[in-house]
Amino acid sequence: MTGTDDVLLVHGGTPLEGEIRVRGAKNLVPKAMVAALLGSEPSRLRNVPEIRDVRVVRGLLELHGVTVSKGEESGELVLDPSHVESANVADIDAHAGSSRIPILFCGPLLHRLGHAFIPGLGGCDIGGRPVNFHFDVLREFGAVIEKRADGQYLEAPQRLRGCKIKLPYPSVGSTEQVLLTAVLAEGVTELSNAAVEPEIEDLICVLQKMGAIISMDTDRTIRITGVDKLGGYNHRALPDRLEAASWASAALATEGSVYVRGASQREMMTFLNTYRKVGGEFEVDDDGIRFWHPGGALKAIALETDVHPGFQTDWQQPLVVALTQASGLSIVHETVYESRLGFTSALNQMGAHIQLYRECLGGMPCRFGQRNFLHSAVVSGPTKLQGADLVIPDLRGGFSYLIAALAAQGTSRVHGIDLINRGYENFMEKLPALGARVELPA
Repeated sequence: MTGTDDVLLVHGGTPLEGEIRVRGAKNLVPKAMVAALLGSEPSRLRNVPEIRDVRVVRGLLELHGVTVSKGEESGELVLDPSHVESANVADIDAHAGSSRIPILFCGPLLHRLGHAFIPGLGGCDIGGRPVNFHFDVLREFGAVIEKRADGQYLEAPQRLRGCKIKLPYPSVGSTEQVLLTAVLAEGVTELSNAAVEPEIEDLICVLQKMGAIISMDTDRTIRITGVDKLGGYNHRALPDRLEAASWASAALATEGSVYVRGASQREMMTFLNTYRKVGGEFEVDDDGIRFWHPGGALKAIALETDVHPGFQTDWQQPLVVALTQASGLSIVHETVYESRLGFTSALNQMGAHIQLYRECLGGMPCRFGQRNFLHSAVVSGPTKLQGADLVIPDLRGGFSYLIAALAAQGTSRVHGIDLINRGYENFMEKLPALGARVELPA
C-alpha cells in the first residue's frame, strides 16, 4: 500500500459545481517537446500543462543538451536544441519506467547524433502496447538496434531513408514514431493505416511549421517527404479533450455542473453526442464548454470504443462511472485495450452492478473476440455507490475512481493518487474549487 502522502480522503455525495481550466493535451505536448530536438533553432510551445509527463520529457531533453526555459506567458516553454549531445546512460536510465515517451526520442537522436539509448519503459498497465513495433519501424528506416541488459542501443551508420510502412492497427505511438523519424529521412515515407487523432494532426502542424512536408489522405495514409533541415516552431497546443471529458463525466455522475474553460467542441464531437444520448447537457461558447446533469433519470446506452473519429478509449472509463447511475442496462465494448475494464471490480465493491464478458458485445470488428480477454461490460443501473478503499490501477481508471468516490455516499480512501498527476494538471486544486470535499489524511 502507498504512503499517506499518496492517499486522498474523498467525502462523497456533493455535486461538483463551478469552473476549471484545461490546457494543452497530454497526448500532444510531450511529443511536440520531442519534436524540438529535430530543429536547428529554438522552438516555443504554449498552453503547456504542469503534468508529470512534461517534467519527464523536459528532464530527458536537458540530459541531451537541450535548454528548456519558461517563456513570457504562463504555460510557455522555450526549447533550444543548439547544443544536443549524448547523455550518460545512467542518467537516462534514471527515467526508466517513468513514462513511455522516451521511445519517441529514437528518430530525432539518430538524426542529430547518429545513435540513441532507450531505457526500459513505463506507462499505464491497460493492455498490450508492444514496443517491438517501434524498433521494427526504425529498422525499416535503416537503424541498427542492439538489445542490452539496461535497454536498447540504436545506431544509424548512414542517413536514415524513407520507406513504406503499413501499420497492423492505427496505433498513435507508432504513427508518432514514423512522423518524428521520417521528416529528416532521405526520400519519401508512406505510412498506411495511420492513426489520425487530433493530437497526431497537431503534431503534423508542429512539424510543418518547422519545415516538414507532410500530407494526410482521407484513407489513413500519411506521406512524408524528407527534408535536409528543420527550423524551430511557435505553436499553441490543442486543448486536452480527454481531461475535458473526464470532468464532464464527473459533473454527470455527481449530478453537478462544471464549466471546462479551454475545452473545444471540434475534437469532442463524438463524446458530446454520446453525452447527450446518456442524458447529459452541455453548452458550447467561445471559451469552453459547460457540462451538467439536468435532473431526472440518465439513459442506458450501447457504447463501443474505437480509434478516432470513434469514441476514444480514454473517454470510456470516466463515463462508465456515470453509467452506473443510468436506468437500465448499458453495454460497453472496449476494442482498443484488452485490459481496460479491469477497473470495474472496484466499482462493484462500491455497489455498482457491472458484469464483464469475453465476447464482443457489439457489432464492430475487434481484435480481442476469440482471445479470452474480458473486454465487454454490461452495466446495470442505477445503483447507489458507497465509499470504499480504492487503489488506483492506471491514469484514466484512477480519475474514474475519483469520480466514483465523489458520487458515492460516505468517505473513500483513494490510494496511488500521484499516478493521476501524469495527465491531470493541478487536479488537487481543481477538486476543492468545484466544491469537492477532499483532504489528505493527517
